[in-house]
Amino acid sequence: MRIGFAAALVSTMVVVVDTVVLAAPRGFCAGVEMAIKALTWMVRVFPAPIFCYHEIVHNASVVSAFERAGVVFVESIDEVPSGAPVMLSAHGSSPEVVAAALDRGGVMVDAVCPLVTKVHHEVKRRAAEGFDIIYVGHHGHDEAVGTMAEAPGAISLVDPNEGLDPFEPRDPARVALVAQTTLGLFEWESVLEDARDRFPDLWTARRSDLCYATTNRQAAVEALAARCDVVLVVGSENSSNTQALVRVSQASGTPSYRVDGPAAVDPAWLADVTTVGVTAGASAPDQSVREVVAAVGAADSEIMRVTTEDEYFPLPPSLRALLGALQAAVEGGYSARHPGRPGLLEDDRSWGAAEALDMLSN
Repeated sequence: MRIGFAAALVSTMVVVVDTVVLAAPRGFCAGVEMAIKALTWMVRVFPAPIFCYHEIVHNASVVSAFERAGVVFVESIDEVPSGAPVMLSAHGSSPEVVAAALDRGGVMVDAVCPLVTKVHHEVKRRAAEGFDIIYVGHHGHDEAVGTMAEAPGAISLVDPNEGLDPFEPRDPARVALVAQTTLGLFEWESVLEDARDRFPDLWTARRSDLCYATTNRQAAVEALAARCDVVLVVGSENSSNTQALVRVSQASGTPSYRVDGPAAVDPAWLADVTTVGVTAGASAPDQSVREVVAAVGAADSEIMRVTTEDEYFPLPPSLRALLGALQAAVEGGYSARHPGRPGLLEDDRSWGAAEALDMLSN
């Protein structure tokens, strides 16, 4: 049964369609899970304020939750008071920023995603070997800025929308190609094909630089677009992987829209629509997805799964060392640890970022 759009309250924006199809996988990836949990530990261990260089992940609701808990997000390490605890975001930071944070912060934790670290290592190694490096990414994105800083004299950013034309290597036989992990697969492949044509000896990583979560979510949204009349992608405007999901879905010919939450859903998008697909970028909380689904108000729902993810990234080494030291200090007054109580890190896999965000609000 449908209700008229005119009868829907603008404040709650409840609309009824026949079916909502939820993509799986969607939402938080292992890198985002790790970063959110790491910053939650910082909030629990240190008194406010705790400082974080750049947004911990690119999602407005996640950032707001941490700000309410006493986290201050800064765009320069110079904004961090000397001796204050500081975390570096999941997108990766330049060597200069890492060094400055170590020098300035009382405690510094780098929450960079391990997959971004892999690209940083590739860039440093290829630069040391004398390659000119093509970095496929988006101008000004935090991940691109941090990666480019690893070898500023050897690397050139190529936006997938602009192509390879401006790039001129010193030696066409020594060219390497790496990528921002959150690119759309079609964006990466278009530059890769062109680069292979121009540089037959092109070096690329044996395993794609694109994040597993990025490619999985893009495969899921492609299947969603083929099944649905309209696709809603939950995530913030500055989330590269969220924007890539919108582009992938639109490339399938299905009307597709990015929304931060239910208030952003335009009833006009759903007029005369039977089936709505919903997915989320890798930094979007599932709570936001549930709120969007409730706003759409479908009579029925189903899940479309293209693969199962079980990746897990442990907390950053410096944070694990800190928590281990705290645990040892607490237990120092006891002859043995209470046998029924797990250590601070022993049950890390038993809770996730969603629970971490709940802790912040309680």
